Amino acid sequence: MNRRPSLAVRVTALCLAVAGLVAVVGGVVSARLVVTTARQVTQQTLSDQADVFAGQFADARLGLRRMIEVLHGQGVAVVVARPNGTVVTGDATAERAARQAGLLDVTAPAHKVVTVGDRTLLVELRPADERGAIALVRESETAKGIGRKLIGNIVLALGIGLLIAAIAGWFLARLLSRPLRRTATVAYSMTHGRRDLRAPVTGPREVAEVATAVNDLSDALHRSESRQRDFLLSVSHELRTPLTAVKGFAESLADGVLTADAVPAAGRTIEQEADRLDRLVTDLLDLARLGADDFRLDLIPTDVVALTHDCAQVWSNRCTAAGVRFALEAPPGPVMTLADPRRLRQVVDGLLENALRVTPTGRPLVLSASAQGGAAVLQVRDGGPGLAPEEYKIAFERGLLNARYAGQRPVGIGIGLALVHGLVTRMNGTITAGPAPEGGAAFTVRLPAGQG
Repeated sequence: MNRRPSLAVRVTALCLAVAGLVAVVGGVVSARLVVTTARQVTQQTLSDQADVFAGQFADARLGLRRMIEVLHGQGVAVVVARPNGTVVTGDATAERAARQAGLLDVTAPAHKVVTVGDRTLLVELRPADERGAIALVRESETAKGIGRKLIGNIVLALGIGLLIAAIAGWFLARLLSRPLRRTATVAYSMTHGRRDLRAPVTGPREVAEVATAVNDLSDALHRSESRQRDFLLSVSHELRTPLTAVKGFAESLADGVLTADAVPAAGRTIEQEADRLDRLVTDLLDLARLGADDFRLDLIPTDVVALTHDCAQVWSNRCTAAGVRFALEAPPGPVMTLADPRRLRQVVDGLLENALRVTPTGRPLVLSASAQGGAAVLQVRDGGPGLAPEEYKIAFERGLLNARYAGQRPVGIGIGLALVHGLVTRMNGTITAGPAPEGGAAFTVRLPAGQG
């Protein structure tokens, strides 16, 4: 398997690429400007020389030959055109260039750039009144030489720049990657169960944010694992209680300890505890399967008023046995919704069981159904101790209320409200918790209205 380049290599390569690109672009632009400027300067110099020579030539002063020699020494050829059309020069290439530039027809100062063979020549033309005309010819190789020298310097600067960029990029990459490597080490240790390590929050802001995120993730995993352990302990305790009762009565029956008159009561106890175990296991399985694609819901038109009446027949008796005042609030007509009747009954039973568990003797427990704002609304309110204001938002998180109130009030194992929330959500509804006018907590289920 091929290993990916490290951050240090990538940053160094990027620095090299940027430095190289800047140097090349700057060099090309600079070379072009310098070559152009050098040609312009050469042309201007040649123009000035042509003006001086034309003035000397027109006056026919002595020393003209000496000036021609000086110009020749500077790489400038002089071409003279007599009034009769005769061209005088010692350089055939310069003569050809002067003729091509229009020496014989010149009437005003002019400068031209002509090509003779593979040579580029600068030509300055000047009329000399009755003495004819002159042309100063100079090869533009001087500008080319300046350009080549400049390009050589640019290449040298490019090499030095690339070397500096490589060194700077390497140190920069090491500086950036060091905290990232430490963070990666902490993250790798987290995969092996370590939760006590912390990534150093150093370096640039983005790198520090990565380290902070890893530390927050470690804390969240620690809290989640702690809740899972507490939840498993609660489930184990909840399972062990009915199992102990079933096992104890079964051993008494097997040993013949119980008399014939006590057998029916023992059988009923075993049946009740077995039902309790069955409900607990069913809730656990439903909670585990809620997020699966094969969790089936049969959404059909359902009358929530009729459902609450069915629930009231069962729960009014249970509340009476517990000394709790049960009340049903429902309109006379049907309130329809699209829901799974069996799962919706499971939701209402779960809320009522949770409310009955915490409602003291003599306090009220209310089940209501209504239609509000295009939604079917089911509500369970109790006269129990209620919750703290900040706890209503987390009431449906698995095991949180159990962890907070275990030993302080009667609580379940923490799956009831989580299961209710999941079922309502799968039926396209919402469930919220808040304070109840009866003094305890109110759990409100809203389902989209449906046609009957």
